[in-house]
Amino acid sequence: MKSSASRLAWLDWVRGAAAITMLQGHVFDSFLRKDLKTQGPFQFSQFVGGMPPAVFLFLLGVTFAFLMDSLERKGLGAAVRVRGSLRRAGYLFAVAFAFRLQMWIVAFDQKPWTDMLRVDVLNNMGMALLVFSAMAVFSTLERIRLCAVLGLAIAFASPLISGLPWAGTPEILRNYIIPDYRYFGFFPWAAFVAFGMSFGSVLRRLKPEDEPAAMQWAGWGGTVICFAGLFFANTPLTTYSNSDFWLNSPSLVLIKTGVVLMLIPFAWVWQRGGGTLGSAEREKWSWVRQFGVTSLLVYWVHIEVVYGRELGVLKETLTLPQTIAMAVAIILLMLGISLLRTNWDAVRRELRPGTYRKPLPHGDRQ
Repeated sequence: MKSSASRLAWLDWVRGAAAITMLQGHVFDSFLRKDLKTQGPFQFSQFVGGMPPAVFLFLLGVTFAFLMDSLERKGLGAAVRVRGSLRRAGYLFAVAFAFRLQMWIVAFDQKPWTDMLRVDVLNNMGMALLVFSAMAVFSTLERIRLCAVLGLAIAFASPLISGLPWAGTPEILRNYIIPDYRYFGFFPWAAFVAFGMSFGSVLRRLKPEDEPAAMQWAGWGGTVICFAGLFFANTPLTTYSNSDFWLNSPSLVLIKTGVVLMLIPFAWVWQRGGGTLGSAEREKWSWVRQFGVTSLLVYWVHIEVVYGRELGVLKETLTLPQTIAMAVAIILLMLGISLLRTNWDAVRRELRPGTYRKPLPHGDRQ
């Protein structure tokens, strides 16, 4: 029988692919010369690099749905399930503020203390889970429909939220709610978490033998959703007076959600073909999945490496080939740090005093 961990190895693979895509996008943004940022390679890099936040948020919703389903299967009451979900939200908020604090400490002489309040993707994750913890009062079957509707409501309300009179509202509150190019507001980004919760609830209702058909439906459904988003994006008819495609457009949310759903069956098939699913043997190592296992660490460390002062002398000075080489180097560096993290216990045992065995003299060897 497949273990739960083995059945869902593809989830780490998808997260790892998003992490790698994120790394190249940030390297191009930080190191490529300004005069080259109007050309095709940079535009393609940033277009592809715009997908990882949506992937991370969607998969966060999937695992959040798993948590709620697990609490439900234990027979816990609604109030207990909500508290368990709120603890997950609190953990993410703590990680988000710890991340911003560390970033400010490293560059305190260059950035104001208010930079610690910046609404990053981690803050958005915490905010979304805080709001969606209320979904724990419903059953897994009910969450499939409710979270899908909730995601659509957030996506289609985003242009309306942008148009509301927010003057006089505290800035920190606006940053958490309103669509903004500089921040990850609840609108529209939380829609991906809601969609992920719906998809994760579907997965929890599946039997192992139903997975192949479900993955086919996910791929075809993602294709339909993606083309529907493209259709609405290109139609001259609109009910919004202030919709910005790259900022608050429901069409962009649908397109990205469709792409995520198309990526999932690809990862599922890839993992099965690699022997990591449905095998009683030890799972084969995948460097892409390795990034997914430690995606939070990779995110945390690479921001300082790519945007910090350590490599400041190289910022916006590299040619295209040099930037590609830098991207490869950063990816390899992050892979090394990821491997060190997952193998830290073994490394620590090897480095622990007293574990070194002095070789026996030649005459005493058997």
